[in-house]
Amino acid sequence: MRRRIWPIWVYYGIAVIVFLIDYASKKVISRTVELDTERIPVLGDFFMITHIRNRGAAFGMLQEQRLFFIVITIVVVGGILWYLHRSYRTGTKLLLAALATILGGAVGNFLDRALYGEVVDFLQFNFGSYTFPIFNLADTAICVGVGMVILDALLTMKQENKTNGNGEQSQEQSPEQSSGQQSV
Repeated sequence: MRRRIWPIWVYYGIAVIVFLIDYASKKVISRTVELDTERIPVLGDFFMITHIRNRGAAFGMLQEQRLFFIVITIVVVGGILWYLHRSYRTGTKLLLAALATILGGAVGNFLDRALYGEVVDFLQFNFGSYTFPIFNLADTAICVGVGMVILDALLTMKQENKTNGNGEQSQEQSPEQSSGQQSV
């Protein structure tokens, strides 16, 4: 039975949808939530919508490194595009969707950095007195995509172990056999 392959444009479509959702959410927040002062409770104090500008990386690290992030993002996006095409015929749908999700998030934050030198962050989670660093939907897409890549790797390893007889060595000799010694 042959594996059904979705057209590659489906994966580009996923990336575009992720990008558009991120872009629209940032525009809505920028126009409706007061910068640095307003907090809209969604789930009490646990989850709030706010509005900050981040000139750094995830969680506010490496502030004021715009050129560095632009160059890194171009390299990463190029790598994702290369790997998406390389894996298109042999990769799983989960892996390809994961790469598309990461791509959409990366391009979403890239556009903000390239045009404005900063990204709009607005999702705030509080755990008691600890406030998790504020983030946006592009960050969420990147993290979810990475989680999907990890899940795909685990599922692929499990499938490979099944087809190899539950991890037993197949077609390869054990080190003892290759050196001419047999265990007694």
